[in-house]
Amino acid sequence: MALLNDLVNLNLSDTTEKIIAEYIWIGGSGMDIRSKARTLPGPVTDPSKLPKWNYDGSSTGQAPGEDSEVILYPQAIFKDPFRRGNNILVMCDCYTPAGEPIPTNKRYNAAKIFSHPDVAAEVPWYGIEQEYTLLQKDVKWPLGWPVGGYPGPQGPYYCSTGADKSFGRDIVDAHYKACLYAGINISGINGEVMPGQWEFQVGPAVGISAGDEVWVARYILERITEIAGVVLSFDPKPIQGDWNGAGAHTNYSTKSMREDGGFEVIKKAIEKLGLRHKEHIAAYGEGNERRLTGRHETADINTFKWGVANRGASIRVGRETEQNGKGYFEDRRPASNMDPYVVTSLIAETTILFKPT
Repeated sequence: MALLNDLVNLNLSDTTEKIIAEYIWIGGSGMDIRSKARTLPGPVTDPSKLPKWNYDGSSTGQAPGEDSEVILYPQAIFKDPFRRGNNILVMCDCYTPAGEPIPTNKRYNAAKIFSHPDVAAEVPWYGIEQEYTLLQKDVKWPLGWPVGGYPGPQGPYYCSTGADKSFGRDIVDAHYKACLYAGINISGINGEVMPGQWEFQVGPAVGISAGDEVWVARYILERITEIAGVVLSFDPKPIQGDWNGAGAHTNYSTKSMREDGGFEVIKKAIEKLGLRHKEHIAAYGEGNERRLTGRHETADINTFKWGVANRGASIRVGRETEQNGKGYFEDRRPASNMDPYVVTSLIAETTILFKPT
């Protein structure tokens, strides 16, 4: 094992200019993160200098067997915390050989919205709170829970310490540092209300980069849980009953909201979000109806309401934003398994481009 570890940790830059680039993309289910690696002649920092690549889409549910080639377009580069040195992780999106985005490529449409001059002028900032659950590998039951049984009720676990309350901290801390190493703007972590559940926050990130950073942070977490022999779940309600679900609360502000008089802009934006509640819910993650029950710090899925400092609202405005008359708000509706490209661009589209009749 020691020799294996030595080889895994070999520093390539001592002997070669060549680097390894791990190309990452999203598979056919919309939540399966795929990746493969290739050797490049030397360090690269600009995605446009990277070669396009292809993969077998029939093996990821994204193309028929008789015409299975899907093309990867490199879009964002991060440092690789696993291989280190000059090696990189590359976030890609997916196209047909003719250059058309394939149906599961949600980044393409998001990038169009973010490059719209009206949206770009507003410099939309995002902070995404990604909740997730760690499961025991062979029983698919949360980490730290007695197999087939339940721990004591919720209360002592949120932001907790202690072997009887906090499960999986080594994974969480490894992920935190790996994200900082990679160049992701991860802004914090905490233990969640349900034991075995944790959260990391990404942001503030501007526009399309919010989606890129959340996806690569998810990829890094998948890799770390793989090493630890633990299963990662983004299910919005992994355990039925009196347990909190898992969300991806999305904090949002525009230039106008951050400037004086911003609170009025926020109220108008929230009004527009209310008018398109159904469209947003439809795009905010699979199985979200199991989470948005009106209990466990959520609003009911069919009800749209907002409030200051209200965790049971669809949209929460912070006390500070109210006092300062400017700032940001939090959309509490997205599920933990939402696609950040879809959610961030839809919020920008509704609050900036949508003109109610």
